[in-house]
Amino acid sequence: MNECWISLGSNYESAYNFKQAHNLLTELFNGITWSPAINTKPVGINNPAFFLNQVGYFKSEYSKKKIVSLLKAIELRIGRRDEDKAKEIVRIDLDLLIYNEDYIKREDLERDYVQKGIREINMSKKALSFVGIIPARYASTRFPAKPLAFLGGKQVIQHVYEQVSKVLDAVYVATDDQRIVEAVEAFGGKVVMTSSAHKSGTDRCREAVDKIGKSFDVVINIQGDEPFIQPSQLKTLIECFSDIQTQIATLVKPFSEKSDWKDLQNANSPKVVIDSNDFALYFSRSVIPYIRGEEQEKWLNQHVFYKHIGLYAYRLEVLNEITSLPQSSLELAESLEQLRWIENGYKIKVGKTNVETIGIDTPEDLEKAEKHLEQINKKEA
Repeated sequence: MNECWISLGSNYESAYNFKQAHNLLTELFNGITWSPAINTKPVGINNPAFFLNQVGYFKSEYSKKKIVSLLKAIELRIGRRDEDKAKEIVRIDLDLLIYNEDYIKREDLERDYVQKGIREINMSKKALSFVGIIPARYASTRFPAKPLAFLGGKQVIQHVYEQVSKVLDAVYVATDDQRIVEAVEAFGGKVVMTSSAHKSGTDRCREAVDKIGKSFDVVINIQGDEPFIQPSQLKTLIECFSDIQTQIATLVKPFSEKSDWKDLQNANSPKVVIDSNDFALYFSRSVIPYIRGEEQEKWLNQHVFYKHIGLYAYRLEVLNEITSLPQSSLELAESLEQLRWIENGYKIKVGKTNVETIGIDTPEDLEKAEKHLEQINKKEA
């Protein structure tokens, strides 16, 4: 079998033409692996429209000449019109980049999006390495020192650490307080001291990974106030990265049809809408989508609404990129960090779980958690 690398490009009705090209290519070549599609500025033409670009990899018994011929046939089928040339419209451009050891399009191979696509596809061929980072601050407005609060004889941070360790071998707490460092070391956990200036757990994760000094493919950000996080949730998050298109992953839980309308309206529980491939389209504190022409109390019977679960995982290079982005207008409007990533074109894969999380934000939450733990212990007894 011959190893083949191809590139796709389009600057006109790109999403539609990409879909057509994917369908036609899939009929000809089995098991194509695609890199995430990237928008790039035009090079060497006057048409200012951005290009959508992508790299694909597959194996085939066809000769190099045959594959080039098939790619040209797809270009013609999708459309190469006379008027397109004058307007510098490219409906679809398909090129064979590499055929076994034959580097055919050397100039294209130097393009950033091609190199990045090849690198990401090659990474997908090997088992990914994961690290769990648990950001934990001592200074909390509503509940100071909550990571060190005791729950069933153990501190909250120890509960979180032990739950995550059931799935991941590499687990670290990232904190800005020596008291948390000492607590984690006391129960045998690994901990990294980070800056107190971070505005988010994502930023703290980035610094922690830099300080750990080991190479990981994916970084999982686990909130330090979630003592009942379940292994199944982490496994669902990890499974999202079996799709090479996944740059960031998170979880959602469907609202039950029996849920109270007030629960759906709760602005402290962000809602998510997702596409047919389980990528997030938007996050909002408002109820989305809006069901036109139906009484609000009946909306839950008309559509599946999703509650966002604040657990994230990022490919390492994506984490490095998103922590350098300035705050976006949508992020500031909704006060949701993930909108910054969507606004900048990053793809967030959504894993679905039926497990409810129990976070500890207040002393009252700790009391509820204590009762919940007692119920768990009774069932296990």
